[in-house]
This record gives sequence, structure tokens and C-alpha cells, in this order.
Amino acid sequence: MKIVFAGAGTAGHIEPALAVADTWQKEFPASKFEFVGTATGLENVLVTSAGYKLSVIPKVTLPRSLSLAGLLAPTRFGQALSKSLQIVKGADCVIGFGGYVSAPVYLAAALRRTPFVVHEANAIPGWANKFGAFLGGAMAVGKPVKAGKFRAAQVVGLPLKPAISAALDSAKSDWPGARSAAKAKLGIKSGKPLLLIMGGSQGSAAINSIVASSISSLLIDFEVLHSVGGNNELPIASVGYHPVPYIEDMATAYLAADLVIGRSGAITCAEFNALGKYAIFIPLAIGNGEQARNADFLIEQGRAEIVPQSEFNKQWLADNLSSALAKSQIFMAGDESDRAAVTNIVNLMRRHARIG
Repeated sequence: MKIVFAGAGTAGHIEPALAVADTWQKEFPASKFEFVGTATGLENVLVTSAGYKLSVIPKVTLPRSLSLAGLLAPTRFGQALSKSLQIVKGADCVIGFGGYVSAPVYLAAALRRTPFVVHEANAIPGWANKFGAFLGGAMAVGKPVKAGKFRAAQVVGLPLKPAISAALDSAKSDWPGARSAAKAKLGIKSGKPLLLIMGGSQGSAAINSIVASSISSLLIDFEVLHSVGGNNELPIASVGYHPVPYIEDMATAYLAADLVIGRSGAITCAEFNALGKYAIFIPLAIGNGEQARNADFLIEQGRAEIVPQSEFNKQWLADNLSSALAKSQIFMAGDESDRAAVTNIVNLMRRHARIG
């Protein structure tokens, strides 16, 4: 049995695909897996380190204005389609998670009459997944989509990384104890609430600069764990301030944090939903503006608020952190709504491809 995965570029596209592949492999150990990516995406690290085969196709972007890249887009799409047709040949099922590589893979699956599934993690679907839905792929979404074709999609949830799922399983019998243990594991001993600040997998220079200008006042009331991003300069640590390039153990960080400040990518929202208490999200204005909508379900629960980048500054922090911390004290337990996402997706794939 051969399964093809299309999801590349960002962790939000790749990590759900890896979670599904891991579960599928447990159920069907003899299966062969092939991931599709580009030569420059994060998949070159994440997919290969997980031990799966990665095949590379040309990166095709949607032209938004008249340019040389736009004029070359049809040629590059044709090249990507040709390679995708080779990859999809003999596959029993294809699943895509959006991003640049998904569109030619969806078309290749449709042309070869191979069953394929389109999974949309964001609140506003991207163009590649809209294209896949137009071609007749079975539609799945992490959370209900309020407009367009994906309103009819099956709500399956967003796959959680194994470490997040394991932490959720461990914590749900004693959330206060789990949060205290997480603080101890991180070496947080001051008794102050922990503020977790992060800017996505690559970090955020904009958030980092505001933290730098505010750190002395933040440390009066908080301990701060700050993920600055591997490509950004690492600030000097001080008593109560813990800057790191990247947080490897996000499950422990979410459990320990009393308050989170970060971007509202789909993966971040799902992981926070599973383990976090209260979040202040500063959406990154990219794509279709999906980050501004990804946290809607958390806002409806009263567990998050959205602050536009243009309004997030030192004064905003001074005026609003106390009230945000007070809101965080209302919540102790995380949420299990995404716990069955991988199983739901695997079952959808099996039904759609008629795999027993």
C-alpha cells in the first residue's frame, strides 16, 4: 500500500502530516509513504529526520501581480504537475495539508483517479486547498469553517504532536498538579506567574523588540520564558528572564505558562487549546488573513484575545497584562477536542479510498 502526503513549507503543514503518517504506519506497517515538498522548505529537516521519504517538486506560488515570477508560474506548475504524476502513480490514497506543493499533487491525484483528501487547518482555507476541493477531494477541517465550500467539510480536528497528546493524557487527571510539575521541570521557583512569549517556529522580530523594551517592567510581576527564534539574536538572560532560540519541549512550556503571548497559527492554537490557560494572540498578517480568525474558537471559550500588531506595544502590555492574568486564573484544564484528530483523519482516508 502506498500513501502520498502533500504538506510543506511550514510546521503547520508538515507536522499534521507526520502525525497521520505515524498512526497509519502503526495500523498498516507494510505501507510505503512518500512526502512531497520543495527544495527549501522545513520538510527537508522534519520529514527526513522522521525517517520518511521526501520527493521534491518545483515551488509554485500564486501570482498576485504582474511579474516575471507570475509569467513563469504556468511553466513551473506544469513541471510540478509532471513530477507529481510520477509520485502519485500507484498510490492508494493521497492526502494534502495545504501549502505550495499541494495544488499540483491534488491535480495529479484527480488525473490518475486516485482518491485524495484535503485537510484544512486554518479558519480561512488557502488557494491550494480550495483547488483540491474544487477537484473533488474529500474535505476535512480542523474547526468548522463559516463560509465557502469547506462549510460542508467533515470536522476532524487538528492532529497534535505525540508529546502534546501524551502531556494531555497525563495532565487531565490532575491539572493543578501537572502545571506545578511543569514549572518545577523548567526550574521556575520564584512563585511568580510564568509568561510564555513566542513568535512561531521562526520567531518574531516585531514581538521580540517590544519584549526587549518592556522586560524590566514585565519582571516585576512575571517570570518570562521567551522563544526568540533561531535566526534572531539571543538576548542576555537575567534573573527571571529566560530567552532561548527555540523551545524543544513545548508541552511542558504550555503546561507551565500562566499566560501566553504569541502568533495565532493553527498549530499554536490547537496546542494551546490542549494544554494552555489564557493567551494573547498577535496575528501575523499573511496569506488570506487566516491567523486573525484561527483563534475564534478560543475567544468564544473566553481563553484568548486578539491584539493587532499595530496596537501591540509597551504601553499595551502595561495597561492589559494584569487583566489578562486575572482571566487566566479562571482556567486550569485544557481541552481534548483535538485528541482524536489523527484517528478521525485516518478513518476518513480509509473510507474515501475504500481501504479495509
